Amino acid sequence: MGEKVVAGGFDLSDRQRYRRKLRECLEGLERLLAEQRFDRPKNMMGLEIELNLAGADGLPKMVNAQVLERIASPDFQTELGMFNLEVNVLPHRLEGRVFDQLAEELSAGLHYAHRQAAEIDAGVVMIGILPTVSRADLALANLSAVDRYSLLNEQILMMRGEDFTLDIEGVERVTWTTGSIVPEAACTSVQLHLQVTPARFADVWNAAQAVAAVQIAVGANSPFLFGRELWRESRPPLFTQATDTRPPELQAQGVRPRTWFGERWVESAYELFAENVRYFPALLPICDEEEPLRVLDEGGVPSLQELVLHNGTVYRWNRPVYGVADGVPHLRVENRVLPAGPTVADVVANAAFYYGLVRTLADEPRPVWTRLPFAEAEANFDAACRYGIDARLRWPRRGRGAGLASVPAVRLVLDELLPMAAAGLDAWGIAPADRDRCLGIIEERCRRRVNGATWQVDTYHQALAGGLERDAALAATTRRYSELMHRGDPVHTWPVGLPEREVDASAAIGR
Repeated sequence: MGEKVVAGGFDLSDRQRYRRKLRECLEGLERLLAEQRFDRPKNMMGLEIELNLAGADGLPKMVNAQVLERIASPDFQTELGMFNLEVNVLPHRLEGRVFDQLAEELSAGLHYAHRQAAEIDAGVVMIGILPTVSRADLALANLSAVDRYSLLNEQILMMRGEDFTLDIEGVERVTWTTGSIVPEAACTSVQLHLQVTPARFADVWNAAQAVAAVQIAVGANSPFLFGRELWRESRPPLFTQATDTRPPELQAQGVRPRTWFGERWVESAYELFAENVRYFPALLPICDEEEPLRVLDEGGVPSLQELVLHNGTVYRWNRPVYGVADGVPHLRVENRVLPAGPTVADVVANAAFYYGLVRTLADEPRPVWTRLPFAEAEANFDAACRYGIDARLRWPRRGRGAGLASVPAVRLVLDELLPMAAAGLDAWGIAPADRDRCLGIIEERCRRRVNGATWQVDTYHQALAGGLERDAALAATTRRYSELMHRGDPVHTWPVGLPEREVDASAAIGR
């Protein structure tokens, strides 16, 4: 792959060969499923968090290569923009005190990374979109120096055939035309993985799709872009538009975007992989030497590299994942809905809420997706992104044949979904102390109607009211956010507003 990437292009036969290999991979996946070759249940979960780097002034710092060199750990990797990092947590079994353990591991890793970044006057900030990121920060020159990112940018732009247009209207409006995918780097998220058996995959994926809106409502943390207040969770519209390979004519024809909620409930994992192959042209037609069907004929397990690579360039909010560990294939649902942050405690609480809720919903004899039209689930997702914790969602009423009701997201969580999440965590075998601590954070967010987005917006507006100009207020909000993030108390406990010393310092900078 490295030689092909460095060569910087593909000839006409590459895409044809890649398409053939994709069909072979799909056939190989189908055979693996039919032969029941997949790993048995191990209740394994995994976690990835994308991070920002910012200076003491609250502005992005383009130093990820230098920070990674100092960290010198395979747990930390580069990301799309030079002001991004990613931290990966090793898979854990969903049982006992796993969330307490996750919190300890994440805190230790992030504190270490923050100390290393401080050596070059930077710091780690865990937030959905850095409020201070500017158009200049998202220039092509700030793309991380990784061949795959450069090639991905070239191929998406070539497929689109023209510049990207960003147009997001919320409280305020942002419009911008850009010639690269680098605006995607502004979006930093949490990815939650859950290993499942083929028989359970569809139920878990459908459950994850159904609750995506609820995850956003309670966890929104991205209200600003380019100094403008937009949606409470502005990552989804930004990510969708920054990766859109469709010019306006193809959008008008109904061609599907590569960042996609989906369009229906599913009955198998195979359906999602097949849709990805059927609907989306290859962005990186890089062929592996492996012949997957021959490997299967010889009794082996194919890596299905072409399918895995292609699947990684279709940005579903809940993505199917195929992997091989210790010679045994497995399937995962990768939940990509949540923004990063605000604190480790909040991230772990969000994870516990998700894993518990998905477990209960997937186990229900009359699943929620049989009573909730898919279009309503997608509309819920849009509403949650726009309004965050103040969103109203359409959800099935209790009782047979009761239809749908429009309910405040916080009331839905408090009255119905938190008990479900608790039951799901019990079913996983999570220790009661872990369960109660994590779900208690979600409960208090809902009771106080506070999450990362509301804190950012309220603090920013208080700074404006205190006399700061827009840019100074955003920078001061970012600095205060970073300070409180590293203290580690969950966001619903954060005092709104800036301390007097911060207001004075920001006003002095402004003068």
